Amino acid sequence: MTPNQILNPGPRLLIGQGRAPELAAVLPPGPVLLVSDGAVRSMGLLDPLLEELQRDREIVLFDAVEADPSRATLLAAGAAGRTAGATSVIGFGGGSPMDVAKLAAYLLGSGDDLDAIWGVGLARGRRLPLALVPTTAGTGSEATPVAIITVEGAEKRGVNAAALIPDVAVLDASLTLRKPRALTAATGVDAMVHAIEAYTSARAKNPVSDMQAREALRLLSANLLLACDEPGNVAAREAMLVGAHLAGLAFANAPVAGVHALAYPLGGIHHLAHGLSNALMLRPVLSFNAEAAREPYAELAAILDPSAASLGSQAAAARLVERLEEMILATGLKPRLRDHGIGRDEAPMLAREAMKQTRLLVNNPVAISEADAQRLYEAAW
Repeated sequence: MTPNQILNPGPRLLIGQGRAPELAAVLPPGPVLLVSDGAVRSMGLLDPLLEELQRDREIVLFDAVEADPSRATLLAAGAAGRTAGATSVIGFGGGSPMDVAKLAAYLLGSGDDLDAIWGVGLARGRRLPLALVPTTAGTGSEATPVAIITVEGAEKRGVNAAALIPDVAVLDASLTLRKPRALTAATGVDAMVHAIEAYTSARAKNPVSDMQAREALRLLSANLLLACDEPGNVAAREAMLVGAHLAGLAFANAPVAGVHALAYPLGGIHHLAHGLSNALMLRPVLSFNAEAAREPYAELAAILDPSAASLGSQAAAARLVERLEEMILATGLKPRLRDHGIGRDEAPMLAREAMKQTRLLVNNPVAISEADAQRLYEAAW
């Protein structure tokens, strides 16, 4: 454990079906900025919370958040909240609405300039009271101090600061029911990558996040295919949601690394879902890391495949990569760049873009150069 390390404990949790309306009693009086997206709104998932909030306060509903939200979207959400004099913020949806809500709450409360807080630990002001309600089991954004925004040139930039951790989060499995198989698969793989990369993070590794990562991977790996095959299975969905949250807590304290760094250009440039981008780069990056991370990979392999416990560490680490690939294929995701219209000749450009993700690359078990990144994209093709 890093000397003098301070661990982020995560938000207060409300776990159970139908608990989102309880946020009306948790947040302070006054107008609330409710950040979501059109799909969540059209499915009626917001209705119970809206009904409860409308009893005694003004609601500013901003439901224009897109996948890979842009700087303009974030600033528009903040402007809506500022005009209404919002005293609190709720993010309701997948990782994109939650990330926008986190940064909007911070910018509204602190008055800081967005361009002054990109990076790690630079957002030191006070945000507005914040609650988050995930509707997918994947990003773990409701547990983390991280928010990602797409800026000019399709670059993904992040803010990582304790001030972004919400006061309270609601884990309601009923909000994740009957999501499309591809979405369930991509978000589930994203959460598994969070757990794996946290467990092998080169910086800030600690026994608390290790424990969270192991339990997260156990829950996620045992329930991912079940949730895909039975989209209405409440028990599987709840296990996935709790697993994703634990994985978020793990990487809140032991940051993610090379898989995410190489996944971000795929999302920013080709607008692939974040979880799918991680699935595409998982095999190449884990194989690249396999010798440096042999022992922890072997430990994780036994969670996915108990028979791996009898193997040597090198064989077990290889089994981890193999089993993850098997699971990804079983979900129906296509794990090759060429399956998604990405040319092999794009590898040099993607590698240059990946090198901008310095806050992530430093966490990888072994250094990844630009030449290495190009070879990894070619291996993923």
